[in-house]
Amino acid sequence: MKYVSGEILTVDGLKKGYIGFEKNKIVETGSNLPPKKPVCKGLIVPTFVNMHTHIGDSFIKKKNIELPRDVRELVETPNGLKHRLLQSASKKEIISGMKESIHEMTRSGTSVFYDFREGGIEGIDFLTTALKNSKISSFILSRPKNLVYDHDEINILLEKSHGIGLSSISDWEYSEVEKIAKHTKKKGKIFSIHASERIREDIDLILDLKPDFLVHMVKADESDLIHVKENDIPVVLCPRSNSFFGLKPDIKMMKKTGVNILFGTDNAMLKSCNIVDEISYIKNNFKEFTFQELLSMITYAPRKALNLNCSILCPSSPADFVVLDKKDLRTLYISYR
Repeated sequence: MKYVSGEILTVDGLKKGYIGFEKNKIVETGSNLPPKKPVCKGLIVPTFVNMHTHIGDSFIKKKNIELPRDVRELVETPNGLKHRLLQSASKKEIISGMKESIHEMTRSGTSVFYDFREGGIEGIDFLTTALKNSKISSFILSRPKNLVYDHDEINILLEKSHGIGLSSISDWEYSEVEKIAKHTKKKGKIFSIHASERIREDIDLILDLKPDFLVHMVKADESDLIHVKENDIPVVLCPRSNSFFGLKPDIKMMKKTGVNILFGTDNAMLKSCNIVDEISYIKNNFKEFTFQELLSMITYAPRKALNLNCSILCPSSPADFVVLDKKDLRTLYISYR
């Protein structure tokens, strides 16, 4: 049996101790020193959950082109530069980029990621291909090829994915989004949408869609956030990506209103897919959360919010954990099935 020791992140905070594991399962835990020399010492945390990615645009990093720092020019559906580049890229190019981002997440300790998958049915197939022989779990949130509701297309998308992840209501005719959201909910799948990233959008219209979680909410005001909190809907923040466009989420207001905040890395063409890089950035640029709280927001909090398994880092649970250097958050050791 192998051991790791140090400080263990639990739902109740950091506690000194050790974990003993073998055959991809935790066998024992303790609060003293391990029975024999550990394979690694450091900060022991559950594997990470990256709540928002777009890894289809990973290939764009290699093009060495100057990207516009305006949200609409770069990522607006369907005419932003990103979407034009996706349309002109080859299948091989897109899948190769996806594989690189998947590898980056895996080697940095992410075991689950939620990807907003552009490209309709073909986009799902690209990601499914890229995921072959990978240990990581992906929640694929697909979207229609065009900005219209097509009953048959949505049926196929929902059969092949975990749900729908749309761009903002500002990109759509609202009636079309309504139909998609209702169809998704009827099938018991996840529905999520970008909200108030570039401009403030009508929160009542957004909440009427009954989203499972929202992304960004940078331009939301206090009353919007209160409504989100009252409806118990998590908000996924991606501050590094926002900063590229000169945007900054009001984390202080979000904390004040009690919104359930989770984190993602957003567009792979802009920033790394390493979620630890995201919380390192937040730690250095925002003062609202402690280091321990930030770690919980990429481990326990997303699992709880989306009803994933929270029985982790305990005897008989899978040996899914990461050991970090507490000083610089370098990954020292990863155990993942």
